[in-house]
Amino acid sequence: MAAEGHSPTPGEYIRHHLTHLNTSGHKQESIVDFSIINIDSVVFSVLLGALVCFFLWRAASKASAGVPGRFQAAVEILFEMVDNQAKSVIHNANSRKLVAPLALAVFCWIFMMNFMDMLPLDLLPMLWGKYNAAIGHDPEHAYLRVVPTADLSTTLGLSLSVLVLVLFYNLKIKGLGGWTHELVTAPFGTSKNPVFALLLGVVNFAMQMIEFVAKTVSHGMRLFGNMFAGELVFMLIALLGGFAAFSLSGGLFFVGHIIAGTVWTIFHILVITLQAFIFMMLALIYLGQAHDAH
Repeated sequence: MAAEGHSPTPGEYIRHHLTHLNTSGHKQESIVDFSIINIDSVVFSVLLGALVCFFLWRAASKASAGVPGRFQAAVEILFEMVDNQAKSVIHNANSRKLVAPLALAVFCWIFMMNFMDMLPLDLLPMLWGKYNAAIGHDPEHAYLRVVPTADLSTTLGLSLSVLVLVLFYNLKIKGLGGWTHELVTAPFGTSKNPVFALLLGVVNFAMQMIEFVAKTVSHGMRLFGNMFAGELVFMLIALLGGFAAFSLSGGLFFVGHIIAGTVWTIFHILVITLQAFIFMMLALIYLGQAHDAH
């Protein structure tokens, strides 16, 4: 984390915590580097996804017609909320058989990935560093980030998955001919004049492509931006605790650290839930638009 013989500076501390455990074995030059794989994001995403699937399967397998237990009641309330949202934007009952459970899984999965931000900032990285020291590796370069949704590659991967579903339902519901016609006639319509019809077709197609790209990028960037910013705030609050140990006014820094950490954690519970809900709702809206003819 720091050069040998001195404590890390605030900049070094933050840079260390913003570095992924990746396939390159060194620090990324920027937050956007798709030439490498962030192993920590992949591992935590898969583990949390498997955990969500297990608990949802557990709730479904234990469901009964009698008085539900607390866990079953909580899952049923959550499912009804998601199903009602799906019904409001997707009017095809057959599509909802897949989309509604998928939306529930996405909401729970993103919430759990966001929730990793609530863990003590240095806990898992410290344990990872101790493990690396135990096996003879340099603990100072044992990088680990535990919030998958603070990784742009994760959130863009999620939004690209939604785009694939959108394209699938456009083809399934409208057919190849119907969707192709829509691509060259919406949003500006067409003309009986062949020249104008060709020009409008090119413009309409370009606008449709821009819309698909803009939706996908903004869908992923919104989640990433909020979680990345929240992670940075936790790092700054952690630095207050660090300054408390090395300053004459350490007591004030420590009190500020406790107050700021408590307030931000309470507020962040709302943030991580809201971001999971927004991502799920935008996915449902985009899928609903794929079912509607322009």
